[in-house]
Amino acid sequence: MKKLLFAIAFFICTTAVTAQEYKIVTTIESVVPGGLGRSRMIQTDDKGKSQEVKMKNYFSIVGINFGNITENDQMISMMLADMTSKGWELVTATPGVYSADKSTGLFITRYVFKRDSDLNEN
Repeated sequence: MKKLLFAIAFFICTTAVTAQEYKIVTTIESVVPGGLGRSRMIQTDDKGKSQEVKMKNYFSIVGINFGNITENDQMISMMLADMTSKGWELVTATPGVYSADKSTGLFITRYVFKRDSDLNEN
């Protein structure tokens, strides 16, 4: 019985306490004719510091620009691969659309990531 209690106590003492930490990445892709919009990928850390990366607009002067869409897709794929390599797991991607009128708008996507955080490090 003492060995069993010792084994249980040892297991409890050596088990790392973990919690999840979360990170949100937001992409805002502008749909404004003539390439006048502003598209961004925004990452904010737990201290409130933001990092903005410029993305291409869906439209150029001559209309929809499929090359820009491809470049944005590549940037998003690289971000997903980078986050995964750092131990982050994509929990959900939530899309949204905003349009003030028929000729302009925004595609907004929120990517929510989580990873285990070792509380014993603090």
